[in-house]
Amino acid sequence: MDFWSRLIANTRLSSGSSSKDAARDPIRRRQRFEKEYGQLLHIWRNCSNLARDEDAAENIEIRLQGLTNILSDESRRPLPHPCISFCSTKQIYVPIAKIATTSYNEWIIKEAVQFYATLIESEEEAFVESEAFSASLTNLMVRITGANSIRLGPDTEVKVVELAFNITTKIRLEPHILSSWFKSHPESHGGEEKTKDQREKFAGRTQKQDFPLFYLLMDYIHHEGKIGDFARTGLLYIIEAASSSVALEQWIVESDLSTLMATGLGALYSQLSRKLVIDHPPENLPPILALSDYQHPTSTFEIISSCSPDFQLHLETFLSHMLFWQDVLNHCRSVEVKSTLLEHFQVIFLQQLLYPSLLESSDVDGGSSVAVLTYLRRILETLDHPDMINLILHYLLALPDTQSSALSEAEPSVSAARKRKSMDLATMMATKVETSYTPLLFNLVDLIRSCVKSRNQQTVCVTLQLVAAILKRHHRYATTTLLRTEGIDMNASRRTAGAHQQEIEFLTTLAGSVGGQDNFDEMYDNILKDSMTRVEGHPCSLKLVAPKLSTNNHKLPAIPDSLPGAPRDVPPHTLSVDDPLLNSILDIFETFFINPVEMNLSATETVIDLSVCGYISVEGWFLRHPKKYSYDDADEPISPPPDPESPLFAEFEKLAAIMKCRRRPAWKKSALPRMLTVLESLADQVDYFRSSVPRFDELLQQRREAFQTADAVVINPQPHRPSSVATDQASQDGSRGESPARPSALEGFAQRILSELGTPSRSNSPRGRKESLRGSSTGSGTSAGYGFTSPTPKPTSAPPKEFPVNYESPSKSGLSRSFSPGSHHSDADGPVASQAAAFAAVDQGILARQITLPTAKIEPIPLDFDRRKTSHPTDIGEEQSNDGEGGLDDTDQQDHDESEIVDPSIVPTPPETPLEVKTASVSHILTNVIVYQQFLLELASLVQVRAGLFNEVKFA
Repeated sequence: MDFWSRLIANTRLSSGSSSKDAARDPIRRRQRFEKEYGQLLHIWRNCSNLARDEDAAENIEIRLQGLTNILSDESRRPLPHPCISFCSTKQIYVPIAKIATTSYNEWIIKEAVQFYATLIESEEEAFVESEAFSASLTNLMVRITGANSIRLGPDTEVKVVELAFNITTKIRLEPHILSSWFKSHPESHGGEEKTKDQREKFAGRTQKQDFPLFYLLMDYIHHEGKIGDFARTGLLYIIEAASSSVALEQWIVESDLSTLMATGLGALYSQLSRKLVIDHPPENLPPILALSDYQHPTSTFEIISSCSPDFQLHLETFLSHMLFWQDVLNHCRSVEVKSTLLEHFQVIFLQQLLYPSLLESSDVDGGSSVAVLTYLRRILETLDHPDMINLILHYLLALPDTQSSALSEAEPSVSAARKRKSMDLATMMATKVETSYTPLLFNLVDLIRSCVKSRNQQTVCVTLQLVAAILKRHHRYATTTLLRTEGIDMNASRRTAGAHQQEIEFLTTLAGSVGGQDNFDEMYDNILKDSMTRVEGHPCSLKLVAPKLSTNNHKLPAIPDSLPGAPRDVPPHTLSVDDPLLNSILDIFETFFINPVEMNLSATETVIDLSVCGYISVEGWFLRHPKKYSYDDADEPISPPPDPESPLFAEFEKLAAIMKCRRRPAWKKSALPRMLTVLESLADQVDYFRSSVPRFDELLQQRREAFQTADAVVINPQPHRPSSVATDQASQDGSRGESPARPSALEGFAQRILSELGTPSRSNSPRGRKESLRGSSTGSGTSAGYGFTSPTPKPTSAPPKEFPVNYESPSKSGLSRSFSPGSHHSDADGPVASQAAAFAAVDQGILARQITLPTAKIEPIPLDFDRRKTSHPTDIGEEQSNDGEGGLDDTDQQDHDESEIVDPSIVPTPPETPLEVKTASVSHILTNVIVYQQFLLELASLVQVRAGLFNEVKFA
């Protein structure tokens, strides 16, 4: 029967093919579209309360989805598109927006947003240029995201913000569309504006109804994920469009953009922990820390660990918003808008939040200095916009202000709006008590100089890392603030070729005295390449290294700072010998081998960054100054000089000058700067350890091979991880509690490495490169770390003296023990395995031994109030060296002191507790010895690279 009915009606047998034909036919497609739309309106009008009628809401959702599908299908088909034209002529989006706003149903809202997005994507009928369309859509988005609307799900919110982003993309490509979405409503007209007070006029500010799309995006710029990316990028497009619209530029200046962005940044900064300890995940502990006396710091609910997932999330959110500030300034072409943003950044964020946190930081309360110094370093490493960097460092370092002589080219109305905004900001800040804080009394330099002398080791580390970041990325701000410098003539302070070669050999000889069986030539060649890359990449080296781009223009472009007060060029200078920062670092070097490895790496990193700049002379504070050169032998002529009138006399003088520069000055300790003296004293300490620690050279070589094995494992990771999921989960759950002090997965891995090398390990162990220790994503220089990648393996060292050695049959004495893990199991039942275990037990005892630095030879001069007898320090040193451990016997010394004191009332009170003697394990000292050796090679390579790039050596 159905067949005959279809035959009489002249319709097709298949309903599927009928629907396809209807979709292909524009007329039938429009009829179907109008029918769906009519049913949608019928359901909506017959429903008294759509929010409570679930059946009606479901039917409306289905009809909306059907309309969107028809439009989406039609946009992919060839013209004509009658359904899209119907939407434009009948403006059906207006009732659809009303349905969505009154439904309080997320599914209907989601389908309505998709319907608008489909119309915009069709790029027909100029929907985005229609004022009716923009008014309807902005009303929809404001209503569904407002406080009185239902809470939307994440997916729906993403679709709403993505729709707003698509509109800003259209505005960016076609600026004339802006007039449909932005309507500036003047507050008064005619004569009323003339009589109205300017401050009263500005008090009204701008209204959200002028540009609802702008404020919608502002509400989501702090979100993470896709929604935040859409909001931030869309806002950047709007700010970029201000360059082509004076009205929009003035509106942005008078709007709350700068205030909201600055307060939002301050809110994110306030969410960061006030107290922080720097730690590393137990399952990802750097190798160089695992082979030292490193202990995981204790974290509590108040003192947060730096590897806590919550802290990492908050820090990355804050830094991403800081980058958004930078992106806004990069996209903003309006000088007035940029000045308004920077002014609010300084007043609201720098003066009210960042500087007070630096001022109130302390080591006593458990890590507040560590926290704020770490945040400042991450900010300086993240940003590269010159205006933001200048604003931060200019204020924190208390640099003098200078007035800008540049004339503004902005429109008078925009300039007047910015001035009114500045007045309003000044009035608001004048009511706050916190404005009494000023860096003129205590600035960042004072904080750094005090923190670098702190007893808190983590405070010293983060302070040195902050100094290194400033020296590496923003060196021109440090030359007159952090450093005590002196201007010089670069040509007058050049060292001679003989002195240069002598100092290079001095550094390399110190490195060679440490010992080792590696291919140091290949190692030094790699370090030399890294130093070359690092020096060439320094921002101050551009003008010295870069080739001239044009023969007619020998000046490189100036630093693009638009704000006044930024240091322009770094003049030739040298570091003063009494520089507080330098001497504080050298004080740290005095106890290099018992210092924490992190502290040594931070200190050596700072010295390298201090020596990289091409405008700083290394003579005087690092190397000997040419003025202090002295020669043992008298100047002897090469040969009898020719007649001055002879043409050979000029060549004779050149040859004599060359030979004079090749002469090596006498190596006198009085002419050495403190840097070289300290480095030489550290070499003497290594000799002391070698003579006092059994098997020192063998253990040192095994430690170096352990680092090489760890580097090889990191470069070629295993396909499976030995650590279990439960262990990782436990470490994540305990991030807010006290830090675990038990051996971790990587610590166990370090133990396994050492066991394979025949050397016992520690539960708390090493670290690899400096940049990996900081957890920073800034991408530092290639020579910043100590990889210890010596490529040439050497034979196994000899066993301890306590065990017999059979040189004719090494296998019987244990010398042939293999480094592979499988070999231990294969010989487990033989005497070789037991003897290897005995060797390992002896090494374990040696590595765990606590030792201290060599005893100083100079003792304090005893009090002598009668001044009858005064001992010279050298005499005391001789007495101490003759008597062994000390000078006088304790009883004799006591009698001697009492006999010299006249008034018993002035007898000095002995300290209640003896001075704490710092000790470190042999394992810790071995790691620091390798760091010291690598540092010497880096210094030698740096001196050699500077000589070639900056023409620092005089050959004639």
